[in-house]
Amino acid sequence: MSIPLLSYAPLSQNQRVAGFETGSDEQPRIFSTENLLSATDMDILIEAAYRQIFFHAFACDRQPILESQLRTGQITVRDFIQGLLLSDTYQKSFYNLNSNYRFVEQCVQRILGRDVYSEREKIAWSIVVATKGMKGFIGELLDSEEYLDNFGYDTVPYQRRRVLPGRPQGELPFNIKSPRYDEYYRAQLGFPQSIWQTVVRTYIPQEKQPKAGDPAKYLAMAKGLNNAGGNPPPKVSAFNIDIDSSVPYR
Repeated sequence: MSIPLLSYAPLSQNQRVAGFETGSDEQPRIFSTENLLSATDMDILIEAAYRQIFFHAFACDRQPILESQLRTGQITVRDFIQGLLLSDTYQKSFYNLNSNYRFVEQCVQRILGRDVYSEREKIAWSIVVATKGMKGFIGELLDSEEYLDNFGYDTVPYQRRRVLPGRPQGELPFNIKSPRYDEYYRAQLGFPQSIWQTVVRTYIPQEKQPKAGDPAKYLAMAKGLNNAGGNPPPKVSAFNIDIDSSVPYR
């Protein structure tokens, strides 16, 4: 018998408030199979899905079978997102390198497009992870009413209502706010690393750099000519000097 989901109260966040903005950079770009016009649009949608789940997908991280099924219409965008979340890359990079609480936070951000409401929500979903495993937890998020109402089966999840102005620093993207490595694992990997430089590099603005024909460009060459001496004088031993012939006669 599975443990029921622990109840938690939603908080007032940006995505729960109706927006009245006009078209601007604050509006998220929505990628959906309902408005595809060409094969290039499908490539852009797939890249957006990788960017939402992995932040960046290397060649070894891509899922060619899932991509082919999505292009031919055998699976929906929701199924493609589920395949990325259950892939070995996501398990090794997120599930294996984080605690259940942090893993819940990252999944809620990437799947539901919002921050967790409270620590109680983290605890509630972490119980699901502990009892049903990673697959059961991701399945419940994708089957939740919140996900289906906002993204459905054809839309790639996105960060909902990310408000930029109104504060000294705008709202950060989820991939920067919650990196895939926790502090504990970053310390194990040796991050951050301090790089010391023994040579002090100077920067000269372009308008202050010498132009063609400027004597300053030939200063180093002139110094080299001054330091370059001629042939050194021959060394003559005192025993080889004829004093009688060298001293003038008076």
